[in-house]
Amino acid sequence: MSRRLIALASALASLSTAAHAQPTQAQLDRLAATLDVRYQVLDNRPGPALCAPAPSCHLAELTLAAPEAPAAGWSLYFSSVTPILQAGGDAFVLSHINGDLYRLTPTAAFVGLAPGRPIRVPLKLAGHQLSELYPMPNHYVAAEGLAARTVASTRPVVDPETGLESLPFVTPFTDEARLAGVSAADTTVWATSPRIWAVNAAAGASVQPVPRAAVLPTPLRTRLDPRGGELDLSRGVKVSVSGLPRAALAAALARLAKAGAAEASGGAPLRIRLAPAEKLALGGYRLTIEAGAIELVASDPEGAANGLASLAQLVDARRTVPRLTIDDAPRFDFRGLHVDVARNFHSKAEILAILDQMAAYKLNRLHLHLADDEGWRVEIAGLPELTRIGSRRCHDLTERTCLLPQLGAGPDPSTPVNGFYSRADYIEIVRAAQARHIQVIPSFDMPGHSRAAIKAMEARAARLRAEGKPDAEAGRYLLSEAENASVYSSIQHYDDNTINVCLDSAYAFLGKVVDEMAVLHAAAGQPLTRYHIGADETPGAWSASPACAAYEARTGIKPADLGGHFVEKVSALLAERGVVVAGWSDGMGHAEADRMPAKVHSNNWGALAGEGPASAHVQANQGWEVVISTPEVLYFDSPQAADPKERGYDWPSRATDTRKVFDFMPENLPAHAELWTDLHGKPQASKDDYPLEPGVRFNGLQGQLWSETIRSDAQVDYMLYPRMVALAERAWHGANWETPYTPGKAYDPTTGAFTAQMRARRDADWTAFANLLGQRELARLDAAGVAYRIPTAGAVVEDGRLKANVELPGLPIEYRVEGGPWRPYVEGAPVAGRVEVRARSADGKRAGRSLVVP
Repeated sequence: MSRRLIALASALASLSTAAHAQPTQAQLDRLAATLDVRYQVLDNRPGPALCAPAPSCHLAELTLAAPEAPAAGWSLYFSSVTPILQAGGDAFVLSHINGDLYRLTPTAAFVGLAPGRPIRVPLKLAGHQLSELYPMPNHYVAAEGLAARTVASTRPVVDPETGLESLPFVTPFTDEARLAGVSAADTTVWATSPRIWAVNAAAGASVQPVPRAAVLPTPLRTRLDPRGGELDLSRGVKVSVSGLPRAALAAALARLAKAGAAEASGGAPLRIRLAPAEKLALGGYRLTIEAGAIELVASDPEGAANGLASLAQLVDARRTVPRLTIDDAPRFDFRGLHVDVARNFHSKAEILAILDQMAAYKLNRLHLHLADDEGWRVEIAGLPELTRIGSRRCHDLTERTCLLPQLGAGPDPSTPVNGFYSRADYIEIVRAAQARHIQVIPSFDMPGHSRAAIKAMEARAARLRAEGKPDAEAGRYLLSEAENASVYSSIQHYDDNTINVCLDSAYAFLGKVVDEMAVLHAAAGQPLTRYHIGADETPGAWSASPACAAYEARTGIKPADLGGHFVEKVSALLAERGVVVAGWSDGMGHAEADRMPAKVHSNNWGALAGEGPASAHVQANQGWEVVISTPEVLYFDSPQAADPKERGYDWPSRATDTRKVFDFMPENLPAHAELWTDLHGKPQASKDDYPLEPGVRFNGLQGQLWSETIRSDAQVDYMLYPRMVALAERAWHGANWETPYTPGKAYDPTTGAFTAQMRARRDADWTAFANLLGQRELARLDAAGVAYRIPTAGAVVEDGRLKANVELPGLPIEYRVEGGPWRPYVEGAPVAGRVEVRARSADGKRAGRSLVVP
């Protein structure tokens, strides 16, 4: 018998054995329903000896138990965003599929699962996991030819009382010594109730009177009428508009009506006019409330809408407003919010609701992140695969019908983390933004972070070839090269997520997408004038590309320089269409400034203690529009407290609460080294080696909500609010306590530039802001259906009496003893036994997460 026949016979025998061992669909369904998965983080600081050769690692354990399981022919798939370095035991073999997707497959040593006989799989993983919400849910079982099923025990659970998600398969964190930090030198401690109480007490967290004329964000100047008095708006307002189309104020007037001052023919006169000759700042306004009328003057429609937003905040429960004059102007032209809908999809309704709140607090740029490795989220005419495949994750290892499951998406493509905006949806979003004077900046990350588009265009090419179309047509928009032998791994552990920038088809694709987005923006009445390319790249992605070797032969550009060349080339392509290029500072920094268009937008996301200040200053000095997007304080996907029950990526910050956002000084980045510690609680130092040139300023401020760990609209609200209000405060209002920028000055904890007087002014400013949130603004968010984060309450028991406080004074606090009924907190309440405390929403309808008082 020939070797070929022997090999064929062996293969057929293997297939026969596999077929014999193959489970049925009923068996797989039963396994998914009964498999008990338990995941436990054992040690975040095992030491360098155990981690070597990795720089850091942590130890965990996966435990599997079930009444029974098929002997072979099935696998358990799950996501781990931290790479698994090693899996112990001999019952399963671990495979890395791509990105964060892993597979456990039974080996010949697997003896099955049975009652009382769990199998433990020890794991060593890179980095650390500081939260019970860091592991990904929705593990699933799959077998050849069968429908994959989500393992029931790994599904998230939502508490009906708090609305908060938990992962019951993750063992609760209790060992602070092993789990709170990443090394013995890490000083991070958990935000326990007594520690929160001490922080709040030190900040003077107590209920203070809220000034009647208070507005957020804080106006430039407010002057109360010395005669006092208020204007009654109970009969509404009679609006007259001069110098601008009334339609430009429709959304702002609708908000005013919701606040209690609807339009009515017999209402108090509200005269709105544009007065460019008065030289009011763009976006600014003058609001004058007198005994019988209101006058609002602005230089542009956005300023008039901002004035109406302030007026809406002044309407109280009696439907009156104080007599006053407000002269107001924004600190920054660009006051932005970035929302990632690519990693996990978020509904059109959620985006529309966010736009409402952005307008209420005078934010005017929505950076909408529409495509990344894990998803493409907007319909593009002529490229159906982008959404037919790129917007869905399911168990299809060929990826011809969907993308691989990532980020705990599970195998079901119909879950809410999947989806896209139709052309009509996107037009509606942009139209709603335009009505609120908010510019939508679409973002499609490239050349890295582009896996969804790459796989979709590969599927398109395969479809057209199968239909007999010529190669030129099939490959017109290809983003990858089949012959590329480059070996690389992106920061999210993909080996195939980077566009080949040496292909003409890559630029044809970009041009097609930009042109189609321009059509959508035109239909919405807001021309496309800014487009965010991300500009992330992956080193090594083009090192063994024949196309890039040929490109180097023609142009002399080496693979290592292709990232900057790509940015320059794409920027020119956009400039030809009248569109300003935008990107993240590191990728944009690879381009040569003299090869870039006259106008360039760069989001500076460098670390405060790293390259952030230098890169921001360098790019601003070269004439670019720099938007400060600092991760340590403006990444709203970071946890809000150092608490293992808070969700979020902690690489930028262990705790970014509302106070930290409020304390940010965006025009003096180096100065934070005097006030803030690093990730491990250690002091920092900074040098201003690249000072800003005289007259150079940053263009704006932007908060970022990345959605890797955010799987629902309610979680979007939890992570955004009320931090977004503090973002608006800093973007609009320059505080008198901020350390002035001094070119070339170095800072450390001993420099003393932030004086005691500044500290006192800041703390008083915070007290007023916190009370305004707790006593007024959160109730407005409640009325709008916003599921903001209710801060965890601080508490101590002293001499048998309970003392409690909350970061935002005015929110209700309650407690219970020994699991009994919840009671409203009264100062000094006598307690004995196990005590828990929690705050409630301003309207009392939602409970916050409770903490035990030791």
